[in-house]
This record gives sequence, C-alpha cells and structure tokens, in this order.
Amino acid sequence: MVFAPVPQLTITIEQQGETPELHVHPGGQGIWQARMCAALGAPVTLCAAVGGEIGDVIARLLEREDVRVRIVARDTGSGWYVHDRRDGSRSEVAEHPGVPLGRHDLDALYTAALAEGLRARIAILSGAAGPQVVHPDVYRRLAADLNSHDVRVVADLTGDHLSAVLQGRVAFLKVSHEELIDSGRAPGDDDGALLDAAHQLRAEGAEAVLISRADRPGIALLGDDPLLVGLPALQTVDHRGAGDSMTAGVATVLARGGDLPEAVRTGAAAGALNVTRHGLGTGHRDAIAALADRVALTPLNAG
Repeated sequence: MVFAPVPQLTITIEQQGETPELHVHPGGQGIWQARMCAALGAPVTLCAAVGGEIGDVIARLLEREDVRVRIVARDTGSGWYVHDRRDGSRSEVAEHPGVPLGRHDLDALYTAALAEGLRARIAILSGAAGPQVVHPDVYRRLAADLNSHDVRVVADLTGDHLSAVLQGRVAFLKVSHEELIDSGRAPGDDDGALLDAAHQLRAEGAEAVLISRADRPGIALLGDDPLLVGLPALQTVDHRGAGDSMTAGVATVLARGGDLPEAVRTGAAAGALNVTRHGLGTGHRDAIAALADRVALTPLNAG
C-alpha cells in the first residue's frame, strides 16, 4: 500500500524538435513510488484524496496507471504544477501544493489507508508537496497502527513529518543527506556525520536506514552493519525522482520477502536508472536487475 495523501497534477512543457510537447500526468512522491513498485512487478494499491476540477483530472489519469487505486473524494482542491523544460533545464512556471486536508477528508483517507495497509505486507508512507497539507501526527498514528498489526512501514519523509513517523516506528527509512543537514540532524555530508545521524534515526524508531547522497555513495545502516552503497555511474537526464525510485525498490524487495542487502541494491539500482529518464518513477525491471548486480555494498569504517 502506498499512502499518497495529496497527489498533484503535473504539467510539463518540453521541446525535442521544432514542435513543443505538453505532458500531463498524475504526480507527487507517492505516485512516483507506486509507479516504480509496479514496474518492478509488485501489486500496488494507492490511497489518495483528490478534489475539485484538478482532482477529477488526476483521478482519470490514475486509471491509466498499472496500480489499484483507492480514491477518496475531498471537498477542497488538489495540487498542481507547471514546469517548462524546453531549454533542457526545469523552470517552474507556477505551482500549488493543494489545500490542506480537512477533518472529514482526513478521516475518510485515514480509514481507507488503514484498511488497505492491513491487507498489505508493506506500507509506504509518502509525503505531500507542502508540509502544511497533511498534519505530521497523521504519519505517527498510521505508522503505529500498521506496526501494531505486523505491517512493515517504509518511509521517505522530511522535517516534522519525519520525526512523527519515527515515533510510530518504521521498518525502513530512506532519507537524503540534504534533509539531514537542513533539519540539523547532521552537521555535514561526510561519512562520520551521516553515520552518526543514521544511528540517531535508529534510536528514534527506524529499524534500518538508507541515506542517499546524490552522485556520491550512499550510507546504509542495516542492523549494526554500516555500509557504503556504491551507485552505478550513469549519465543524468533528470535527477528528480531518484530518491522515490530508491524507496520503491527497497519496498518491493521487502514485500516479496527479500533481505535488506538485496533491498538496498535494488533500491540503489532503481534510483540510478531513473536519472537516465525523463519520466519520474519509471524504469524497466530487467535493467534494474542488471544494475543491482553492480551496486557495491562495502563495510564503512568512519573512524
């Protein structure tokens, strides 16, 4: 189950030749994670709340995704963004994260996510485009409720939402080094600082931790084993979505009963492949499997 509380409508303008192209898709962290899980062969149920004219479009577009969708109709409008990529970079034209979920909408979404989560082996808790859209305590409650019924929780969140989900406990936490630095959890991006942060995250409620570090080796803390995660070198087209693909790869392996090292290798491979593509949360299963064999996990001695 992927908890994607407030997905967005994504509109991207691109131009490869003489004619501009307009691409319209459902998007947001949870959508991209669910898409990658499905690409890796996992059966996925996506739980989301949508509303307004934008929400109607998102709901119709979600019908084309290779996932089962549990939609909650909300009273307020969904989020959106418009990006211009015609010059090769990504320029923000305008965006709106969505109206914060009201009490009735949140109750309906929480009930749907809990019901679907209890039917799943793994639940991914993803964030919204803006921190104000969903209250952090929702993540604490949902993680705690799922854990109490032996559903393993995977999360990739930031700020207060990260702190809240740790209180509810997670089986696997994926987090970026930028988030750890920005939130004051790590003083820098060197191995020792990030490993100390990983130990602290474990103490707060994460059983296993994977810290992504852009194009540098990531850091994993699996049980008591600190590891460097060497990524396959590939040419970057768009770095966005790599972390979400990484989270999805980890969750998919855990859902089918794989061990933590296999999960980290697959997640790293999925993230590495995603940067070679324009589509977020996309990739081919066979290519990810081939790349996973090239992900190096080496013991980390931070001194």
